[in-house]
Amino acid sequence: MYLILALLAIAMAAGWIAQLIVGRSHGRTDWTEALVAGFVGSFVGGLLASLIAGDGLDFRPSGLIGSILGAVIVTAVWGLVRGRRAA
Repeated sequence: MYLILALLAIAMAAGWIAQLIVGRSHGRTDWTEALVAGFVGSFVGGLLASLIAGDGLDFRPSGLIGSILGAVIVTAVWGLVRGRRAA
């Protein structure tokens, strides 16, 4: 139970940080997008960073950094796709 809550909190934090880094024009946080970007970014970026660093699948700082970088990429791509749809 606590593991699931911790994963939700980490994913949401990674997505929120990604939105701060990418920058949003409206200045508000989209928590749904933060959660999705955090999960996808954590899976892709966190897994890759952990494996590259040789940490395996343990909970390490390299995985957290990879999660944030992955969430930044997902948020940026999401913004580009959303921008194309609006045009």
